[in-house]
Amino acid sequence: MPDLTGNEWSLDRIEAVLIAGPTASGKSALALDLALRHNGALINTDSMQVYRDLHVLSARPTQDEESQVPHFLFGHVDGAVNYSVGHWLEDVARVLPAIRQTGRLPIFVGGTGLYFKALTQGLSDIPRVPQAVRLKIRAEAEGVAPALLHERLMACDPVMAARLRPSDPQRLLRALEVFAATGQSLASFQHRKSAPFLDIGRCEALFLAPDRGLLRKRIAMRFELMLKLGALEEVERLVARSLDPALPVMRAHGVPHLLRYLRGDIDLATAATFGIMDTQHYAKRQFTFARHQLPAFRMCSVENMPLSRVQ
Repeated sequence: MPDLTGNEWSLDRIEAVLIAGPTASGKSALALDLALRHNGALINTDSMQVYRDLHVLSARPTQDEESQVPHFLFGHVDGAVNYSVGHWLEDVARVLPAIRQTGRLPIFVGGTGLYFKALTQGLSDIPRVPQAVRLKIRAEAEGVAPALLHERLMACDPVMAARLRPSDPQRLLRALEVFAATGQSLASFQHRKSAPFLDIGRCEALFLAPDRGLLRKRIAMRFELMLKLGALEEVERLVARSLDPALPVMRAHGVPHLLRYLRGDIDLATAATFGIMDTQHYAKRQFTFARHQLPAFRMCSVENMPLSRVQ
């Protein structure tokens, strides 16, 4: 196990530090500590923390934390944007050279395993879907149950439909868009990859892996704290924007159930319980993704590490 203070590292050989892990595992606290110790700059590697609309519910760093070291790609995307891993890599390509020019150590931190995989293994070379096609597919899908979207995909692209869960509308829509734009299955593009941004052999790549029981308790405590910090008001502001419910920002953990509370369908305690359960299930999937898709990352026990306020 590496020394989590970073004291054992030879910074001459390190191109970047990568800190992945499940939600509420203490990634942000560790990343900030390392940045302060080693003249680092933090680069967000979390698909929800990119959205300016989700400060509380995505557990973005506080203003005080951001004032201590440079932070990049946090809250820079409007919630109306269907942001993707491809967009994120384009943004990384923009900020990473600037960070290196300052002499700071790039520290990538977040919970989105797909971002880390694309960063270190390359991204599937999928053609960009024209905006007109995207809008047409999403208009046709408005109000349609995910299971029916899955049936539509099965009719035109059975290979990709077999790979996707019928309960995952975002990925189903993505597959439908690609087929509509290209006439080919999304699966046919996934084996074609661009060159990775980083050489994993020159990175310190960690996956924080706290005890599962402790993690479940942390997730529950964090969600309750989020409610006190304004999570419900954050969702109310999303409602006021009348955004497409299929957008990632509308499907962030906690948002759908708090929306149900605001509509009067369930009480707040039930909404919180469902939000906590969803987040705990997501944490389990983060562990699974890391085991199978991030083999070069070192698993680190963090039972004795202090965790930050909400991340």
